Amino acid sequence: MGVSSPRVLEATGVEKVYDTGTRALDGLSLNVDKGEIYGLLGANGAGKTTFVKIAATQLLPSAGTVTVLGVDAVASPKEVRRRIAVVPQEGRPLLLNTPYEHVLTYLITRGMDIPTARRRAEETLADLHMDSYRDTICGNLSGGLRQRVLIAMAMSTEAELLILDEPTIGLDPVARVEVWNLVREYADKGRTIVLTTHYMDEAEFLSDRLLIVKRGKGVASGTPAEIKSRLKATHAVVVKSLEGNLGLEAYGNVMKTGSTVRVLTDRRGADEISATCLAKGVEFSVRSVSVEDVFIKEVGEIESETA
Repeated sequence: MGVSSPRVLEATGVEKVYDTGTRALDGLSLNVDKGEIYGLLGANGAGKTTFVKIAATQLLPSAGTVTVLGVDAVASPKEVRRRIAVVPQEGRPLLLNTPYEHVLTYLITRGMDIPTARRRAEETLADLHMDSYRDTICGNLSGGLRQRVLIAMAMSTEAELLILDEPTIGLDPVARVEVWNLVREYADKGRTIVLTTHYMDEAEFLSDRLLIVKRGKGVASGTPAEIKSRLKATHAVVVKSLEGNLGLEAYGNVMKTGSTVRVLTDRRGADEISATCLAKGVEFSVRSVSVEDVFIKEVGEIESETA
């Protein structure tokens, strides 16, 4: 994305403190350019959902500013709502309604005339490969297909900004990939998407740029490649046994995660660790560094606060 692209979403110093005293956002700033998928990555309680609710005009910030498509989200919420669409984390389709009924009703509720809404509903379901489920009640659909119904509702609006809050939470691997494909196809049409997730592979696969959030603050941002470059390593060796002294500290950054040790190193270090593990009969795996490695280094333990 070029720096000259018009900003679709811009947040500066956003804070949110709930009545309970919980600080969900602590000076969060970010900007999203037109036509990109922008990922918000964080542990449970990091503040991702709080932020998207503010951007979608569902919550008021305690401080800071949020501008959506050039419109102040606090001063002009109705204008913002007219131009965006949201798939909330807690969203569920009505079990006795069909996908077609969901999409049609949603479009009419947003003010579209009935003939246009009918045409758009048919086109959207066909585009998302759901026309064969058009008249099946959602109670008879799989979890993945129910999630696709919610995404179809949002995408049918052709909104200038689409916000997806944990769109694949609870889905099996096949259903997750199906949702990924839908998101990428929508973005390929020039739409702008803000995606929140705590799945590292999802963020890395889909995001043009992303921001890792910890306790309401941004701790790392950039393209996936830029994020990974922070590690100054090319390989991650995951050692699945902690018995014996393998001297791993000599090869790079060592991080303990549960019952395993993760070593961030270069190719030579990965080869030497592999040889040592093979000689000692220690289980291990080697791969290129990922956004997950950055996340664990920057965030560490899972946060417990609700946000």
